[in-house]
Amino acid sequence: MDLSLVASNILNPPVLAFFMGMAAIFLKSDLEIPAPIPKLFSLYLLFAIGFKGGVELSKSGIDQQVALTILAAMLMSALVPVYTFFILRIKLDSYNAAAIAATYGSISAVTFITATSFLTAQGIDFDGYMVAALALMESPAIIVGLILVSVFGGEEEKREIVWSEVIKEAFLNSSVFLLIGSLIMGILTGEQGWEVLSPFTQDLFYGVLTFFLLDMGLVAASRIQDLQDAGIFLICFAILIPIANAAIGLVIAKSIGMEEGNSLLFSVLCASASYIAVPAAMRLTVPEANPSLYISTALAVTFPFNIIVGIPAYLYAINIFWR
Repeated sequence: MDLSLVASNILNPPVLAFFMGMAAIFLKSDLEIPAPIPKLFSLYLLFAIGFKGGVELSKSGIDQQVALTILAAMLMSALVPVYTFFILRIKLDSYNAAAIAATYGSISAVTFITATSFLTAQGIDFDGYMVAALALMESPAIIVGLILVSVFGGEEEKREIVWSEVIKEAFLNSSVFLLIGSLIMGILTGEQGWEVLSPFTQDLFYGVLTFFLLDMGLVAASRIQDLQDAGIFLICFAILIPIANAAIGLVIAKSIGMEEGNSLLFSVLCASASYIAVPAAMRLTVPEANPSLYISTALAVTFPFNIIVGIPAYLYAINIFWR
């Protein structure tokens, strides 16, 4: 792999901020970001990326390529939990396997945003409609994960699942709602809306992303100890499954004719794992699953792996096969 891509990614200010956050924990610094602020940063980033995607979508419109991309994204979100569930059942019970499988079928919006920053730094174009794919990949994984629990879990769990609550959590959780809402806002207002909000959604974006990844570094490093509960099997899973999912994503992207930038974002969506929306849903509906397993693998292993090594590695593969 071209190490210059890795260096370019690591020497990006938001990624360096992530390392600074991890270093603060390892060196026992008292650095912390007060609890309400990371939530505000998260909401801002989701709104900004959704709004920008909507503006871009208003320019390009919805054509066959857009429809195929969104369909492929939702299909991957539904299929990944199925085959990862059976891999995880080698070592885990049905509840933990389903929770982790749903986590890896869903996506990390921050990994996606970091990938867009990387593409911008590399001067590679990408389309705003990829945000629609991002928004629509959260819900199918949650629903499939709960179906797996219903089919392979105990009889008691089958009776306890309230599907109206599951659907509500899957489609109306804050990240999906804000992404879709801001996407629609961008579509409706177009260039005029972008001119009005660009000082907010554009000029502040990378500063907020930098502080958010600083906080993510603090949180990820604090979860390192939880990996002792996960064991070597889950640590290997948290690295190898994203690589496999990214490879499948790249095959799909190539087969439906995605451009390089969009292909990278699609592979990143396939390779990432949720540490916000899905854990919230699993805690509510599958209390038998151990949160330290599905949160620590997604946040302390897969997230750092993707933003440090995965993103440049996936682009390197694209450079080989697309050219």
